Amino acid sequence: MTKRPNLKYLSGAVALGGSLVLATALGVPTSSAAQSTSTVTYNVSPIAKLAVRTQGPTGSSWPYTPSQCVAKFGLACYTPSELRKGYNVPASATGAGQTIVIVDAYGSPTIRQDLAVYDSEFGLPAPPAFNIIYPMGSPVYNPLQTHNETSWAEETSLDVEQAHGLAPAATIDLVVAPNNYGSTLNNAVQYAVSNHLGNTLSMSYGAPEAAFSGNNDQVSQAEATFKQGIGEHMSFFASSGDSGATEGESVPSALFPASSPYVTSVGGTNLFLANNGAYQSETTWNDAEPGECPFGCDYGPFGATGGAPSVLYSAPSYQQGVTGYTARTTSDVSFNASVYTATMIYLGFLGSANGFYFFGGTSEGAPSWSAITSLVNQAAGHALGAMNPRLYALYGTSAYSKDFHDITQGNNAFNGPGFNAGPGYDIPTGLGTPNVANLIKSLAGH
Repeated sequence: MTKRPNLKYLSGAVALGGSLVLATALGVPTSSAAQSTSTVTYNVSPIAKLAVRTQGPTGSSWPYTPSQCVAKFGLACYTPSELRKGYNVPASATGAGQTIVIVDAYGSPTIRQDLAVYDSEFGLPAPPAFNIIYPMGSPVYNPLQTHNETSWAEETSLDVEQAHGLAPAATIDLVVAPNNYGSTLNNAVQYAVSNHLGNTLSMSYGAPEAAFSGNNDQVSQAEATFKQGIGEHMSFFASSGDSGATEGESVPSALFPASSPYVTSVGGTNLFLANNGAYQSETTWNDAEPGECPFGCDYGPFGATGGAPSVLYSAPSYQQGVTGYTARTTSDVSFNASVYTATMIYLGFLGSANGFYFFGGTSEGAPSWSAITSLVNQAAGHALGAMNPRLYALYGTSAYSKDFHDITQGNNAFNGPGFNAGPGYDIPTGLGTPNVANLIKSLAGH
């Protein structure tokens, strides 16, 4: 079970007026057993470390290369342009004409201002539209509440800024649920689907399937909505988890909604880029694996990618003959997730601790793949809909090695058993990470 520690200041690492600030990883229910007879709640806590600046300066540009960040802070820092170059996103792929839907609970009181600071820092245009939608009423932000509203605000910033950085010309619809009950978040997704707000939808939250024992209504509610959305050519993405294969359980446990056959489950990697953003290599994200935690692992282990066989679903047709399992398995694909190879995100609701933070976790991957799919939809001129059948159809063809970076090193054993990465499909990283230009050619036909 992943729990979020309080934000706290650590000594000995000051940068540009900032302080070293600690947070931690994608959340799971606070007690699986206790909540099995009622609605399951989702408690996110995205991985973040080190406020580089207490305030984001207007009109400036990011001052560090990845290697300079490693030398100064012990973590690499990747800008939107570096991530786009690393994953080979064509300059013409901007998400123009597309809408990315992001679902979160509670939201953030400063997300509009934070996105503006992020855009100014990295030279990005504002999105053509940024809509914040409260289908069940607007909650009042209260960080002193017991249900991790600060974590959800951090998650909101990560989701919105990351998606915009990869698809800067796409509209963003942020749909905010008034609380973190699973049924309420399901209703928020249902609103997005029923009103077809966009063609891609990101959910950076999850709970171990064991949490739903005796509560199949919540799963059924979500499944009906996913099925409806797939019928309307929508694509769904969810994080596979940040606590290894077990996600706090005693045995390997897939997270839901990532385990739904209608959802593309996104695992995590350590991504190594050159200073100019050129792709170098990737390994499975697992900070607890000796020799795999990057750059000397100065701050210790933050987490590891999820991924496990499902106990709710048998293998869907697109996974049969690929995974070696009779059950549905997560992950399906992956994206950079290590806080040691971080994406930079601005938080503006922490008072004196406001600043740019090194972020990681598979909750980086769900909005990233949602944005990437919007780029494919832009090139295709129409919505592709369910992505898993299309992505797995590339496996075993000559296109696979061109469209994906196959992650073959590492595992996701973190505080318990796990699974090894290897050639081709594997549970920790799925089919691999995207070579976006080539994926566009394969999936969009040009």
